Amino acid sequence: MTDKIRLVCPDCETINQFQAARLSEKPVCAKCKKPLMQARPIAVTESGLARHLGNSGVPVLVDFWAPWCGPCVSFAPIYAEFAQSAEPRIRCLKVDTEAQQAAGARYGIRSIPTLMLFKGGKEVARLSGALPLPQLQQWVAQHLSA
Repeated sequence: MTDKIRLVCPDCETINQFQAARLSEKPVCAKCKKPLMQARPIAVTESGLARHLGNSGVPVLVDFWAPWCGPCVSFAPIYAEFAQSAEPRIRCLKVDTEAQQAAGARYGIRSIPTLMLFKGGKEVARLSGALPLPQLQQWVAQHLSA
């Protein structure tokens, strides 16, 4: 029996399907040949967010932020460092709520930064406010093990 997973390409948004065991082998997109995991947060639109959430074989962590938000800007390097260490176990996305207001409304974002953790396309945890890296790692681990 083979376990297959799907991942959306961060560059061309093609849905890729492959054996889960290959995730650690740095798989590339079948269409554009770019890496499916890039060890960085991926900026997405509302439709891109929906595509990733509906087609991700790994948990997805989303940072809802805005460029005018001081705490959001301060948190960005921490989130980037987390993404670098968390992939390929977790896909990290960023949604600019200033540019993607409908996405913020759809997910009920009331303050920023807000982190939402999804597993199997379903929200499993939400947190408003920035965290230092160790607390971010602990928060994610706690909610993925539950």
